[in-house]
Amino acid sequence: MNWAYRTFVMWLIWGSAATTIYLGLYLDTDILEFFRQDQSRITWIITALFLFGVAISLLLTLMVTAESVEAVHQQELAQRDGLMALQPSHPRKKRSVNNFYSSLKIVAANNESPDIDSLLNMEFAFYLRISHAIDVLGNLLITLGLIGTVVGLTYTLTGLTTSLNALGTDQDLLLEGLRKAMGGMGTAFYTTLLGAVLGGVLLRIFALITENGISSLHDFITKTCMIHLSADFKPTVERDVRFLNVEIEALGERLKTLQLVFHDSKSSLVEFHNAVKDLYKLSGEEKDTTSLRETLRLQRYYRELLRQEMQLMQTLNRTWWQRFKEYVAPKKNPKQ
Repeated sequence: MNWAYRTFVMWLIWGSAATTIYLGLYLDTDILEFFRQDQSRITWIITALFLFGVAISLLLTLMVTAESVEAVHQQELAQRDGLMALQPSHPRKKRSVNNFYSSLKIVAANNESPDIDSLLNMEFAFYLRISHAIDVLGNLLITLGLIGTVVGLTYTLTGLTTSLNALGTDQDLLLEGLRKAMGGMGTAFYTTLLGAVLGGVLLRIFALITENGISSLHDFITKTCMIHLSADFKPTVERDVRFLNVEIEALGERLKTLQLVFHDSKSSLVEFHNAVKDLYKLSGEEKDTTSLRETLRLQRYYRELLRQEMQLMQTLNRTWWQRFKEYVAPKKNPKQ
C-alpha cells in the first residue's frame, strides 16, 4: 500500500522543498513591494498562472493516488479469486482502474485476447493530457518572463530618454525618468527570474512527478494482468468453471439480499394491516368532526405508505428476475 501513496509523497516533498528554497532566496529582496509597483502587471499574471498550475497538479496527484489505491485493492482480489471476482471498492466512485477491469471482463467473456496497453492508454489518456497541460503552462510562464523582459527594457529606455531630455532643465522630470528607468530594469529582472523559476523549474518538476505516477500505475496494472490474470484470458474449462462459480456466488448474495428485503416488506405490511385495523376501530368509536378529520388524514398517510411499498415490491421483482436471467441464462459464444 505504501507504493500507492508514492506520487503524493513525492509531490509534497518537492512542494515543501521548493517553497523553502524560494522563500529563502527572496525573503530579503522585498519582492512584494515590487509586485505592488509593477506597472506591467506581468509578474501578477505569472504568479496567478503558477498558483493555478500548482492547484491543478495537486488535484491530479490526488486523483492518481486514488487510482493507485484502487489498483492495489484490485490486485489483492485478482491474486485471490481471479478476474471475474474484481469489484470496485467504492461502486459510487468512478475510477479509470475499474473501467479498465470492466472492459477486460467483457473481452475475456468473448474469448478474445485483450490488448492491455491500448486499454490502459485509453483509460489514462485524460490524466496524461492534464499532466501535459501543466508542462505547457510551465513553458508559458517562461515565455511571459521573456515578454516581461522586453517590456521592462522598454520602460527603461523610455525613462532614460525622458531623463536625457530633462537634463539641465527640469530636475523633477529628470528624477521621474530615472525612477521609471529603474522600475523598468526591475520588471525585466524579476519577470525573467519568476518565469524561469516558477515555470521552467517548479511546474515542470510537478508535471514530471504526476507523469511518473501515471506511468508507474500503468506498469503496476500491466504486471497484475500478466501475473495474476493471464490464465483468465485463455478459453479453458477450468476458467469457465471458475467464472461460473463466481457468478453463482454473486447470485447467492443477491438472493440473500432479496430475502431480507422481502422479510422487511412483510413486516411493513403487517404493521400496515394492524394500523388499518386500529384506524377502523378509531373511526367506529369516535364520531365527532375532529376525530373524523384525523381519521381521514391517517387514511391518506397509510394509503401513501402502501403505494410506496407496492412500488418497492414491483421494483425488487423486476430487478431480481433480470439478475436471475443474467446469471443463470447460458452465455452464447460467437466463435463456437
